[in-house]
Amino acid sequence: MRSNMSLVACCVIAGAMLSAAETLTRKLGDAFEKKIVLVQRQSETPSKTARSTSFSEAELNSYLKFKATGLLPTGLTEPSMTLFDNDRVIGRAVVDLDIVRQKQGSGSWFDPTSYLTGKLPVMATGTIVTGDGKGRFEFERVEVSGVPVPKALLAQMVNYFTKTADNPRGSSIDDTFELPVKVRRIDVDAARFTLIQ
Repeated sequence: MRSNMSLVACCVIAGAMLSAAETLTRKLGDAFEKKIVLVQRQSETPSKTARSTSFSEAELNSYLKFKATGLLPTGLTEPSMTLFDNDRVIGRAVVDLDIVRQKQGSGSWFDPTSYLTGKLPVMATGTIVTGDGKGRFEFERVEVSGVPVPKALLAQMVNYFTKTADNPRGSSIDDTFELPVKVRRIDVDAARFTLIQ
């Protein structure tokens, strides 16, 4: 009897994993991309009333999987997001920590990148706080391969991956940032987020 229950549990878990994998499609990635174009167009035309555009978690992750690979910085792959009520998010990605260490690490005993090597799964949990066209990320926890690590490691990764020609110094994890295309705020709910312009 116990082995039958175990088999049923395994089937349920496998079914849930398969259905989750099926929710990520190119079609959903296309839908996300079309909504981004709509948001951009809305920013170019004035409106007396607030305009909202909602995106599902499946649309976001489908875009990240099928459309955004060429936009990702070197050393960052397989990004995904899980969205919760009250603006809470979990971001996941595989990060090549050797690249981060070579470019950002100090090499000292106190540098967390000195102890981690290779491509490892990184998960960061926190809350996105937005309003009046500005936003910030309130950090809660970061894990590498399921092991909690200091915020300093996430700070190094954020700084490295936000360096661009326009921003050669990169950004800090604690920075307040301007929301693009006249977005006033972002509301995050379970499996969905909404841009308010």
